[in-house]
Amino acid sequence: MPLPLDHPLITSLSADSQVIKAYQGIRTSYKPVWMMRQAGRSLPEYRSIRAGISMLDSCLRPEVAAEITLQPVRRHKVDAAIFFSDIVIPLRLAGVNVDIASGIGPVLEHPVRTRQDLENLRELDTDALLPITEAIKIVVAELGSIPLIGFGGAPFTLASYLIEGSPSKVLPVTRSLMRNDPQLWHDILSWVARTTSTFIRAQVMAGASALQLFDSWAGKLSLDEYVTFAAPHSKSVMTSLSDLPVPRVHFGTQTGSMLTQMRDVGATVMGIDSDTPLDVANNILGGTIPLQGNIDPERLSGSWEELKLHVADVIERGSLAPSHVLNLGHGVPPDTDPDVLTRMVAFIHGE
Repeated sequence: MPLPLDHPLITSLSADSQVIKAYQGIRTSYKPVWMMRQAGRSLPEYRSIRAGISMLDSCLRPEVAAEITLQPVRRHKVDAAIFFSDIVIPLRLAGVNVDIASGIGPVLEHPVRTRQDLENLRELDTDALLPITEAIKIVVAELGSIPLIGFGGAPFTLASYLIEGSPSKVLPVTRSLMRNDPQLWHDILSWVARTTSTFIRAQVMAGASALQLFDSWAGKLSLDEYVTFAAPHSKSVMTSLSDLPVPRVHFGTQTGSMLTQMRDVGATVMGIDSDTPLDVANNILGGTIPLQGNIDPERLSGSWEELKLHVADVIERGSLAPSHVLNLGHGVPPDTDPDVLTRMVAFIHGE
């Protein structure tokens, strides 16, 4: 599908940015950098604007979501913004009663565990995405040549919240459903794939210049489980979005053993977590794809000299890939000193 004529990639506003070039496999004049969770609790201006507003409500108020998206670009001078939202927002907009409980995470009043539960779900109407597209238009108007990255949760991760009803480190209900009713499992994930695809497509059409699919829980699966129960649905998302001429980043945690399979669902860029050095990841992937990552977030609270050495090592290892966008190997911890992030970005640009 062609992008709108006023899209930043079509007008060339973002097409020549360092991030988009690197995503396309072009070596850039300096290493571009942005960070997962760069907009969030580490920033005092974020805490200020969020005062008295729930997490999901802040995602659905266009002016608030836009301002939070822009805050780290202004403060840290990163090379891309990522849209401020939450992976469960498309569930909420499709009518699922989900909220973010403080200190817990996404909690559902009625988890989806039976055929009847699935039949009670409705398809995500594009009209419900108006708060998302309005926010993105505000952001893109201010960003100028800096690209905005849209995102969504991969079906396995999103379905695990839908089925468990709350975050779980061992996913007992999810695993039981996979083993005991694989047909229902695949039908639920097909619904999730359609829902997150609709969510991401709306972001791109509204002005996002790239997309990232997060599979935060994929690393809890064995390789065989991933290939059987998760990959087909991530591939469905990537395939459904492949008509959009934007880079497609795929990221998961603890997924070093399945990088090739994650790439093969349709990614054009692979995000690498902190557990797998970039030179190792590049070797696993055969030097075939641009990489993103993978500064260890835990290093942000250490000494500056140690952080510099670590970042320089990440840059050196990433130089073996076709191209490289600096990022963290996971999100910014909420207690991170934002001045450290600003200083790190300046160091990366200087390198």
